[in-house]
Amino acid sequence: MTGMPAALAEVVSDFKEVDGQDKLAMLLEFANELPELPADLEEAAMEPVPECQSPLFLHVDAEDRSRVRLYFSAPAEAPTTRGFAAILAAGLDRQSAADILAVPDDFYGDLGLAALISPLRLRGMSAMLSRIKRRLQ
Repeated sequence: MTGMPAALAEVVSDFKEVDGQDKLAMLLEFANELPELPADLEEAAMEPVPECQSPLFLHVDAEDRSRVRLYFSAPAEAPTTRGFAAILAAGLDRQSAADILAVPDDFYGDLGLAALISPLRLRGMSAMLSRIKRRLQ
């Protein structure tokens, strides 16, 4: 999977190994694994991503560009949005800025969720990645 850090390529590979509703089940598993925010980071200080169907906030800590930290906040009642955020957290947190910037903007198409999730929801994942990249440029 060219242009993806190994951790993100592994997530994509895992999604490619399952079909149909199993992909949605996997997305829900990711939603349940979204890391909690650190105690010193409040949602009010984070950037909103209004393109998401549900409230989502993100924070990019690029103080160390060789090990970028990503933080996401989404309500428990928004499992699709939380799942997308958790995929990005699992695949891109602690990666270098250069590696994150090299991720194809449409990598999420490789997850195979387009037939199961509305284009509006997929646009939310695209928006998250775009905002992360913008913070790193």
